[in-house]
This record gives sequence, structure tokens and C-alpha cells, in this order.
Amino acid sequence: MTEPTFKRPELEDKEIISSYFEKAQSRSCERTFVNVYLWSRHYKVQYAIIEDTLVFRDSGKNLSFTYPAGEPENVKKALEFLMEYCKEKDVPFILYNVTPHMFAQLDKWYPKKFFIEYNRDLADYVYETEKLASLAGKKLHGKRNHINKFKALYPDWSYEPLNDDNVEDCFQMALKWRNKNGCEDDPEKNAEMCVTLNSLRLYKELGLKGGVLKADGKIVAFTVGEPVSDDTFVVHIEKAFAEVDGAYPMINQQFVQHECMEYEYVNREEDTGAEGLRKAKLSYRPAFLEEKGIVKEME
Repeated sequence: MTEPTFKRPELEDKEIISSYFEKAQSRSCERTFVNVYLWSRHYKVQYAIIEDTLVFRDSGKNLSFTYPAGEPENVKKALEFLMEYCKEKDVPFILYNVTPHMFAQLDKWYPKKFFIEYNRDLADYVYETEKLASLAGKKLHGKRNHINKFKALYPDWSYEPLNDDNVEDCFQMALKWRNKNGCEDDPEKNAEMCVTLNSLRLYKELGLKGGVLKADGKIVAFTVGEPVSDDTFVVHIEKAFAEVDGAYPMINQQFVQHECMEYEYVNREEDTGAEGLRKAKLSYRPAFLEEKGIVKEME
């Protein structure tokens, strides 16, 4: 069997990687070039084209692969290839970041051959765009109060899209945020900050959309995202100064109102099991969670 050539995603691979994601759309935040490119610097993930599908490999503790992205008949061929590949290497066949939709396809082709274990910490929070924009209803009353307080405290506030005139100030604001939030002592926070700074530095090359919130003439929050499918926009990064009351709900709402209204849903990614983050994401009342899990063969 021919050994597939796996390589780290680079900027020049954007077109080919995006073209395969386009063929097999998913609302999962991992299925964008931006996500795999920026995080592959931290997680050492590589990709290969196998049977005309896109497959990522994680060579960490246990060798594992993503569910192939491509046309269904090619996906089936790629799965067969990966099963054979694992057999030859004498390692278990493991797939990661598998959504219920992907698993349903796998189970249809190979009934009762595999099982999936979902990881709640990795589930993406997906919201109705209209509800994030309006914050209507009793359950989101608190969010509206925070926004009203922000507007009262900073009557000169303004929102603008991320552009060449404000990107350097966003960069500086992110560095201040890093110092205030102890990123140096936390490898995971530090990795996320590297991703944040690179997404700002390369926002045009990566095709990202951003939003910037100002109060008293200074940047107090910014956010960055992109479409992940025809009906869903994914917010990859959101940073605000916690001491600026209402800055988080304000940038959230303003960005949705200005950049996301043509999409039915907004994916605000996972909570990674962080209690405070989980509480915050649930408080916005998600429409559903996009679950992801690990697939293994039945014993």
C-alpha cells in the first residue's frame, strides 16, 4: 500500500483545503481552512489527499484521523484506505472530531462495526442569528441590560469592521489582554493568543471578517470569524476587556448585526470544559450543540 504524503497546512494550501470542505459542508468549527491552518502550529496536525478526499492526521499519543471530506463515494474509498493503513501499521483505527451526521453515514455503510463517544467539552454552540442580533425575550433580558449599561457609560461608543486602519490597534489591545489574563503561565491560553495574533496579522490572506468596538476612542473589544457553511457563520475569536462593563455582549451583538445577518446560524465554538465559559455560552440560549466525538471499532 502506498504511504500517503501528509504535510502541515500552509497559506498556499488554502484553495485546495477549502475546496474539499466545500464538497462536504459541516457546521463544525474545525471544517475551515483558517481553523486547521492556525491551530496546526500548536497541535502538529497534518493533511493529505487520499482517494480524492481531504484527511487530517493527528500523530499525538494515539494515531488518529479526521472523517474524510469529499464526495460520498470517495469518502467510502478513503475510509477503506485508512482502515487498511491502520491494519498494516498494527494500530487501532480511530477517527476524531466526528459529528452525528458523519457518524450516521459511517454507520449506514458499516452497520454496528463502529461506536462513537461524544465529548461534551468539544461540542460547538450554535445559535439562531436573529436571536443573537435582537436579544429579544425574557431569557435574554440580562444581556440587553448589560448592553444598555455599556451605552449609558460610553455614549461615544462606535463599531467598525476590522480593516487596515484599525488592525494594528487590535493587535496592541490583544497584547494588553494577554498581560491582564495570565496567558504566559497557561500553555493553552498562550496558544490561543498566538492564534488570535496570527488571525489579525493575516486577516486578509485568510479571508476573515472582523468587528471592532471602541469606547472613549479606544478599542475595548474585537471579534473575528468567517462562514463555515452556506447557512452558518463561525466566530473564531472574541476578546474584550472584562473591566469594561458590557463590552462582551456589545461586541457580540454588533458583530452579528453587521456581519452575520445573511446566515441562519452563528457557531460560537466550544467551551473546552471551562466552567465560566460554559455558563456564558449557555446563557445565550443556543439553538443546538454541534456534537463531536471519537470513533473506534467495536471490540
